[in-house]
Amino acid sequence: MFDNAKKFMMRKLLERQLKSAPPEQREMILTLLEKNPKLFEKIAGEMQAEIKKGSNQMTAAMKVLPKYQSELQAAMGDKFPKQQKSGVRFNPNGTLHS
Repeated sequence: MFDNAKKFMMRKLLERQLKSAPPEQREMILTLLEKNPKLFEKIAGEMQAEIKKGSNQMTAAMKVLPKYQSELQAAMGDKFPKQQKSGVRFNPNGTLHS
């Protein structure tokens, strides 16, 4: 009973946060969240820990998201963005790969 309410509230919150994102990206993110909510809970928890340490949201994301790249890529399938041609890569701990 509460699972449906939790999903609904999470979707509404995320829709509000993503209101400036293009509609196709917004739907993709919402679909991923519904497919694998535990993964996003884990990512959000780690990002919150980084923010509490003093990082801003972007820095926290850059540190945490590379750790979950393979899981996100598997969930997204062929919709996962390809690596940029700039050659910039991140290490699992969020530092730049040289």
